[in-house]
Amino acid sequence: MAERWTRERRLERTRGLLLDAAEEVFADKGFAAATLDDIAHAAGYTKGAIYKHFATKEELFLEVNDRYLQRYFDMFAEVLAAASRMGAEELDRVGELWRRLAAERGTEHAALGMEFTLYLLRNPEVRERVAARREEAVEALGRFIIENLDRLGATSLIPPMTMARVLIHTTPLVVIGTELDGVDLYGPILEMYMSAIELP
Repeated sequence: MAERWTRERRLERTRGLLLDAAEEVFADKGFAAATLDDIAHAAGYTKGAIYKHFATKEELFLEVNDRYLQRYFDMFAEVLAAASRMGAEELDRVGELWRRLAAERGTEHAALGMEFTLYLLRNPEVRERVAARREEAVEALGRFIIENLDRLGATSLIPPMTMARVLIHTTPLVVIGTELDGVDLYGPILEMYMSAIELP
């Protein structure tokens, strides 16, 4: 017997397809040049379908960014969950996961994040509108840091929320700098981050 799709499941599927299309279109065209029409076309829907799920292009971008951050959390959580300590081997594994994620459209996403940051700097009214969402990302990463430090019995020498904010703002630069210069910055930056953590 064919599985019945509930209205909620259909909406969830449509939302997922719109986010997939938005991620591709934003990465290919950039935030400013990408239009909701482009995204709707790529997803096989009308622009009206986007407005059923997202109020603005900025909100859609933030949802795409949230999904990307979640992939980071999931990959790092996989390594940290298996680590009983955070030594050189664990740092190498985190660095390798970071490189792998960056290879999957990471450079484009990092550049897109910087483009969106410039857009927010130039549009204060939008910046105010999305400030709470940006803060939620910092808080989610801060909680992730706290939980994993507690599990390892480690302490941060700087407030975890400050560390989260620094990570969010420096990550795109690491990804782009590595690509532009051909010099691996993942290992050195991880060592710098770890210098702010006191292990048991």
